[in-house]
Amino acid sequence: MDSAFARGRSRSMCFAASLVYILLSSIAVTTFASIHIYDHEPFQEVGNAYLLAGGSEAIVAEASTASQGSSIHDGRSYIRFENITFRRPKAAAKARGSVPVHIIIFEAADRNDIGGSAYGGQRAICCTPDLAKMGVCKQGDIIRRPSATDINWPVVLDVNFKGKSVISSLDSQKVSIKKTGMYNLFFVACDPKLKDMVMSGKTIWKNPDGYLPGRMAPLKKFYVFMALAYVCLSIVWFFQYVRFWDDVLQLQHCITAVIALGLFEMILWYFEYVNFNNTGMRPIVLTTWVVTVGTIRKTISRLLILSVSMGYGVVRPTLGGLTSKVLLLGITYFLASELLNITEYVGTINDVSGRARLLLVLPDAFLDAFLILWIFTSLSRTLEQLQAKRSSVKLDIYRKFSNALAITVISSVAWIGYEVYFKATDPFNERWQSAWIITAFWDVIAFALLCVICYLWAPSQSSQRYAYSEKVGEDSDDEEAQSLTKEKQEGQVELSLARQEKNVGTDGSLDQEDESEEEDKRE
Repeated sequence: MDSAFARGRSRSMCFAASLVYILLSSIAVTTFASIHIYDHEPFQEVGNAYLLAGGSEAIVAEASTASQGSSIHDGRSYIRFENITFRRPKAAAKARGSVPVHIIIFEAADRNDIGGSAYGGQRAICCTPDLAKMGVCKQGDIIRRPSATDINWPVVLDVNFKGKSVISSLDSQKVSIKKTGMYNLFFVACDPKLKDMVMSGKTIWKNPDGYLPGRMAPLKKFYVFMALAYVCLSIVWFFQYVRFWDDVLQLQHCITAVIALGLFEMILWYFEYVNFNNTGMRPIVLTTWVVTVGTIRKTISRLLILSVSMGYGVVRPTLGGLTSKVLLLGITYFLASELLNITEYVGTINDVSGRARLLLVLPDAFLDAFLILWIFTSLSRTLEQLQAKRSSVKLDIYRKFSNALAITVISSVAWIGYEVYFKATDPFNERWQSAWIITAFWDVIAFALLCVICYLWAPSQSSQRYAYSEKVGEDSDDEEAQSLTKEKQEGQVELSLARQEKNVGTDGSLDQEDESEEEDKRE
């Protein structure tokens, strides 16, 4: 690329490094995922109750051969409570008697078994006086009906404030999970005097094979296959890359960087999930670096496609005045994608996406749409220029590239529609076992498009034929015309040589005949 583009790219990389440093400096060293930490968390008023969401994760039923060891791969599934402490205001500690705080665990499929109403009015979580008179429940307790599959579920644990005590604690205990599902944990207070109560402690959510949440567990294996796929592509590409090193173009250097970043990203994701599964914690530094590497790879990939669509290295030697615009778009896309991915992955606790992610999706989607429009507009102009110059070889490559790009865009739009439908029809994440496919699709389609680009622009002895020629006096880069002209010139040279040899042979024979005649006369 030209020097201006290189300087702009170096400035953007420095900016990206500064952004990562700021993000790492502004957050703590470690965050927790399947180990949920609560630090003086307040309760929120919902209806006639005060709620605190403790977590929501997919858990697989423990194995029938579960052992009693301390290994994380012991086959057991549970939610364990440790150091759970409730603190109420001193003003609320003047009353006598016992005031309960409820801890409820239920599967998403049993959500309708929690709460109710006396006469079809507003649904209440805590038992109302009308329901208590009807004998349905006891006033001050949670309205709970046994599950159709297990009468012991939903599980309700009670912690009581006794007398004038300000603090109440729950003894460490564990709730075993015997059924696969999406589980929700809530801390509930029905007494209005506990509205200013806070809670501290932690809960540990474990699956049979570790702490990795059920929705994320398949991704660990998926990234193994993706890493192997990138390794295979890297071997083939780097073999050609080294073999034809003298003919490698600047464009092919960029493709090499994208392949290396993709392989590095897949490996980092795998180790991030392995660490998450073994410890129940997601180190912010590791997760942020994984997200940042992925964002850099996505940004460079999109800028590479845009540059190729503009004809860089084929129709034009540089991007010219468009260099600054391309760099500005790349930096903007990097920031939007980085914020979105950090919100989605760094510090993620639950299997349910937050509202902040929905807001950050909009600018990222807008930039993707703008990029697609710019790419296809530039690609159309490049095809017109190649048709005008009658460059059949380059035109064929660009037509294949445009077809692959069109298939990719159509597939992406269709998948976005499916993703919206999937999430709209599954508000409680009950189809979590197939939710990992939503994330995996984007990595697969990006890899497929990269393979197409590698095939079309693979290093070879004829790589320079696809490059923009900067020789003075060249108005066309028609390879076929050049090859035909060359063959014609070679043919003319060979014909002239043959004629010369024939003339030489004829002259030689005439000389021999004259000499023989002279000898006869002498005799």
